Amino acid sequence: MRFPRSREDLTALGYLAGWKVVGRLPERPVLWAAKKAADRFSDHGRGPAQLRRNLARVTGLPPEEVPDALVKASMRSYLRYWVEAFRLPAIAGPELAQRIGGMIRGRDLLEESAAAGDGIILLVTHSGNWDMAGMWAARRFGGFTTVAERLRPEELYDAFVEFRESLGFEILPLTGGEPPMAGLRAKLESGGVIALVGERDFGGRGAEVDFFGEKTVMPIGAAQLARDTGAALHVAGLWFDGDEWGLKVHRRIPTEGRKIADIVQDSAALMASDIAAHPADWHMLQPLWTADKEERRRRKAREATGDEAGES
Repeated sequence: MRFPRSREDLTALGYLAGWKVVGRLPERPVLWAAKKAADRFSDHGRGPAQLRRNLARVTGLPPEEVPDALVKASMRSYLRYWVEAFRLPAIAGPELAQRIGGMIRGRDLLEESAAAGDGIILLVTHSGNWDMAGMWAARRFGGFTTVAERLRPEELYDAFVEFRESLGFEILPLTGGEPPMAGLRAKLESGGVIALVGERDFGGRGAEVDFFGEKTVMPIGAAQLARDTGAALHVAGLWFDGDEWGLKVHRRIPTEGRKIADIVQDSAALMASDIAAHPADWHMLQPLWTADKEERRRRKAREATGDEAGES
């Protein structure tokens, strides 16, 4: 990697160092250090503000009444994910995959869809350790396909692709390449498995849904693919369970002949139930709800106006 010249370069350097160093260190000291870092980052549960606002929707509390302990636990969970991600290339294998497979609730529903011979779509949230679950799915189904946001700088994106490909994932870029929908459709039509993150819309063409009693927009790709190809659409909840991992597969969502918006709303309801059951393991630090996104736009507009006034 070139000499770091920007904040993006420094961030990438940190991630790359994590993969090289963390995987070689003993697990417990690394997890202890991650907890300390998480507590410092969250100011012992008093921040970050956006995470607190997101958890306010989940708990039904005003942001100022969300327990500091919950915010603190959420940041610890998020840092645990990164520790495990950095260690996963070194520990992934048949034994770990078998261990994870034995923890899956509703696995029979997934096996039923696999036996039917149709493609399978697993729809998850930014919760728990999705890479760990993906490692199991790749071994169980002989690989699976997913879409990755093209991160900056390019070295960081390449590192993420290399990491996930080492676990058996096939990665399609969200941008900067062929549109991913065609590749996903082909995979499903051949009876393959794909996994998509379902609660955050990156493309700006999603469907408006009710999520914890408030409006947001969620991507329609999974619903569209399931309806068009006949693939089985399963929402899967992810969380941490002590030192282990939790994964729950929900029943197949009916899609034939239905409106896309209704399918997305059904998916949102299941994702909400999983997040509500394990709120500390939902790693959503960005604005998700429409009200927060609009407030961020207004704030940026005010800041831009202030900058222009200062220059005049």
